[in-house]
Amino acid sequence: EGLNAGDKDFNALISKLKKAGVQFVYFGGYHPEMGLLLRQAKQAGLDARFMGPEGVGNSEITAIAGDASEGMLATLPRAFEQDPKNKALIDAFKAKNQDPSGIFVLPAYSAVTVIAKGIEKAGEADPEKVAEALRANTFETPTGNLGFDEKGDLKNFDFTVYEWHKDATRTEVK
Repeated sequence: EGLNAGDKDFNALISKLKKAGVQFVYFGGYHPEMGLLLRQAKQAGLDARFMGPEGVGNSEITAIAGDASEGMLATLPRAFEQDPKNKALIDAFKAKNQDPSGIFVLPAYSAVTVIAKGIEKAGEADPEKVAEALRANTFETPTGNLGFDEKGDLKNFDFTVYEWHKDATRTEVK
């Protein structure tokens, strides 16, 4: 089954899941729909565990789903905002009233950092030279040391499974 971004009523889908006795649902979308899906599933009495990608793992899911967010699983990059080496950066985000734990904040910051360092290493912004510099180096970023293979694919970027709590905190699943 699928749904569309922006959908608000998931009762028909939830009824199908409940009738089928589904115990686990993986939702590959974003928090606005997942939050509503969790809340409506709880209201309908669907006793299933929900899981989603980094697109659902942020504090807004709890604002939408309320208590129904308790127990949701999310695959996320490790908690970069809790790494002591990132304290100054995290404090800078907070000083501007920005949430550094947002789903793509530090990965996006790291991506821009890598591009800037790649241009610096290449000595110019020529795309081929920058790509060559990216493949030839490892770059220290808030998300860890990032490097690329010969095809340009990211090496060594790990995701972790977290259990979500209704107070918008998360616990690593061991």
